[in-house]
Amino acid sequence: MDGALRLSEADAAFAERLAARLPAGRIGAPGAAHLEEPRGRWQGQGGVLARPVTAEEVAEIVRTCAEARVPVVPYGGGTGLVGGQIATEGPRPVILSLDRMTAIRGVDARENVLTVEAGAVLADIRAAAEGAGRLFPLSLASEGTARIGGLLATNAGGINTLRYGNARALCLGVEAVLPDGRLWHGLTRLRKDNTGYDLRDLLIGAEGTLGVITAATLALHPRPAGEGTALFAVRDPSAALDLLARARDRLGEGISAFELMHRQGMEFLAETLPETRLPWSEPPEWTVLIEVGLAAGLDPAGALEDLFAEVAEAGLAHDGLIAQSETQRAAVWAVRERIPEANRLIGAISSHDISVPLAAIPEFIARAGAALAEIGSFRVNCFGHVGDGNLHYNVFPVLGRSRADHEHQRDAIKRCVHDIVHALEGSVAAEHGVGRLKVPDLERYGDPAKLAAMRAIKAALDPAGIMNPGAVLRAP
Repeated sequence: MDGALRLSEADAAFAERLAARLPAGRIGAPGAAHLEEPRGRWQGQGGVLARPVTAEEVAEIVRTCAEARVPVVPYGGGTGLVGGQIATEGPRPVILSLDRMTAIRGVDARENVLTVEAGAVLADIRAAAEGAGRLFPLSLASEGTARIGGLLATNAGGINTLRYGNARALCLGVEAVLPDGRLWHGLTRLRKDNTGYDLRDLLIGAEGTLGVITAATLALHPRPAGEGTALFAVRDPSAALDLLARARDRLGEGISAFELMHRQGMEFLAETLPETRLPWSEPPEWTVLIEVGLAAGLDPAGALEDLFAEVAEAGLAHDGLIAQSETQRAAVWAVRERIPEANRLIGAISSHDISVPLAAIPEFIARAGAALAEIGSFRVNCFGHVGDGNLHYNVFPVLGRSRADHEHQRDAIKRCVHDIVHALEGSVAAEHGVGRLKVPDLERYGDPAKLAAMRAIKAALDPAGIMNPGAVLRAP
């Protein structure tokens, strides 16, 4: 059996039971990577590692686990930030890795459909779409390792959500194994199908608690004929929203991304990743990164220049940089995409993936900053996909202090931020999911009727509670 860790006696016995029902080489011991997550907050407890090659093998694994009431924890690229892929308590699970199920089963450029297995890496899917002259627009920092099954299970967002929607909006159908081991053949290519409950939408975002996605049909889009990228130094977050409204008036659906960055993020880059080329020697307080993708015959750089002239005259922006080449575009995006890395190097006291209604963004930022000042002195890095209301609002120690110095304040900081989000009718889990980290938050802020319905659905589909127990919902 493969794996870096040794199986316990009980795990070895169940591993032999699984191995007897599958082709050779599918069952082994988990490696260290299967028992930890990127932020180091969660440590798995071991178990058995299963690495199936087909959906039928996934079904056999889940069926065997259901018979024995052994938990199943689906594992994709391991990039999740809320502990959804790590079982920390309860019976030792079968860690079901989809890393061998990576086939791109087909691409149809006329239908704008790509069919892919759940273990395919996002970057490879985007490359396959590009090879067919199409675009699969889901894009995020971890696309070189994140797998599409996990991205669908968490309903991932990313930088292009403003224009194309999140993962759910980009998926036409899924093939999945249900908690009793039955294989659901749901790989439809239809855009319209009103034959009852939408199991696809139920499984997307369920984080493996209602079944295991094994394949998906994905919606492709035409590639924009021309793309343009710019940075605008804006007066404040309210001005950023006015800029977004004016950009939409001018460019309609041509806006692919609209990202807000506070100067703290650029200061973190200068502090921890000095090789990053920053656009200004003295960063402005607030910066917007805007990307457009336009049809043939339209000039993206010219459109951005005209937009800047308009918003500068209106007093919304006071400086700007419009990329004139692919090299410059890459350099602009590098600033945005390296901020999370700089955050990790600094070490956050408390990180928050939140969303609020667009109009409430300025109020949230002002209220959260004032409320945190009453708790203590901190550095706050606020950035994110402001075009769809999703902010990453992360709180750090001041220079000369460490995260450990504020351990006693972490819960108060998180509660402070989340209470304000909830008061503004926002969400405390915008794009990373609930996992295990935010189960208490879901219980605190979730609508009681919704939570009751979720528990009823979980009990109906997974009465034994074997599918990723501890994620999203607590066991009854």
